[in-house]
Amino acid sequence: MSHLLHRTANAVMPVAVGGRGIELIDAAGKHYIDASGGAAVSCLGHGHPAVREALHRQLDTLAYAHTAFFTTDIAERLADCLIAHAPAGLERAYLVSGGSEAVEAALKMARQYFVEKGQPRRRHVIARRQSFHGNTLAALAAGGNQWRRAAFLPLLIETHHIDPCFAYRFQAPGESGEDYAARAAQALEDKILELGPDEVIAFLAETVVGATAGAVPPVADYFRRIRAICDRYGVLLILDEVMCGMGRTGTLHACEQEGVVPDLMTVAKGLGGGYQPIGAVLLSAAIFEAFARGSGFFQHGHTYMGHAMAAAAALAVQETIVRDNLLANVVAMGDHLRERLEQRFANHAHIGDIRGRGLFHAIEFVADRSSKQPFDPALKLHAAVKREAMARGLMVYPMGGTIDGVQGDHILLAPPFIIERGQADAVVERLGDAVDSAIAGLPAGSA
Repeated sequence: MSHLLHRTANAVMPVAVGGRGIELIDAAGKHYIDASGGAAVSCLGHGHPAVREALHRQLDTLAYAHTAFFTTDIAERLADCLIAHAPAGLERAYLVSGGSEAVEAALKMARQYFVEKGQPRRRHVIARRQSFHGNTLAALAAGGNQWRRAAFLPLLIETHHIDPCFAYRFQAPGESGEDYAARAAQALEDKILELGPDEVIAFLAETVVGATAGAVPPVADYFRRIRAICDRYGVLLILDEVMCGMGRTGTLHACEQEGVVPDLMTVAKGLGGGYQPIGAVLLSAAIFEAFARGSGFFQHGHTYMGHAMAAAAALAVQETIVRDNLLANVVAMGDHLRERLEQRFANHAHIGDIRGRGLFHAIEFVADRSSKQPFDPALKLHAAVKREAMARGLMVYPMGGTIDGVQGDHILLAPPFIIERGQADAVVERLGDAVDSAIAGLPAGSA
């Protein structure tokens, strides 16, 4: 009997005992291709020697010093690295222990910024439906996934949501990408005007939507329009790149491909590659100066923020990505993975969409391709695909409720940046068999 409370009560989990490269190994000796990087975390795979060496070296020096008393050289070096490679205008880094903490901190930074500037009336946060920003209460409130929010609604702060920029589901037939981007962005301006421009703090969005809708990229100039709307009304733009950032889409920051710079950006997952829990908020000079010239501090903090071991892991991960030119491999292997997915699934009766960027892709399942009708949620097809994939030694990230929090199924692929062509081929081969087996196992008449 396990005394752990697992994600699923009474679950009997395989025991991971080792990892090497893009594979994890269980106690029975079975190998699994980590085609999802856990949850888009393991960007360097498992057991990378450069990271292991950095952690040993840091442990021999100093594991932990509370940031109310000290800074550390390793945390300072990580911050220098992050800002040196950040979009122009982001000038400070705030180190935390994960993505939810980063989003929570960013929301509080945004609110305090306006308090420091003498605009305490600003109180509203706008985000998008079918987004996920974390499981702490403010981050959960900002997230737009109804299933995740439902049980905790009485505990959540008031937030406001607009439709996502989700072309497969919401772009009208015959509507150009530019026209759809304009329509989707206009929803933000409409919501700001509805709430009152002088009462809105920020707009929060995933640059490429992650787990909840499945690697959904923006269309055309959507984010440039969003940036202009935020500037027009003095609203802060917070980009959540916890899952899609730090190289996952082929550039270090996904927003580089959109030509925009946010006021606040959250990163995690690929920041430390899973070797230590770490996340960060990157903030603009204007926000930092408001704190520095106002109260003199950011009214927030965590016991383990700026943790020396976590900073050492993250710095080693980021230096390895640069030294080994891994972003070029993300682009090349991302293109190859996409090509192989399309070869395997483009004519599949129950694959509605293949989407994503870099090594961040998803396939969405449909009962009928022509109508885009999803499968009955009660069938939990996404979970069946995960189960069949695990049986074949393949890890994929499944999710239901793709369309509205209830309807729709997809699986997410986010393999390590070190993946090679033959390994990508094996991912698609095993995935194809898993999908076919899962669909064949549905009750008669379901597919």
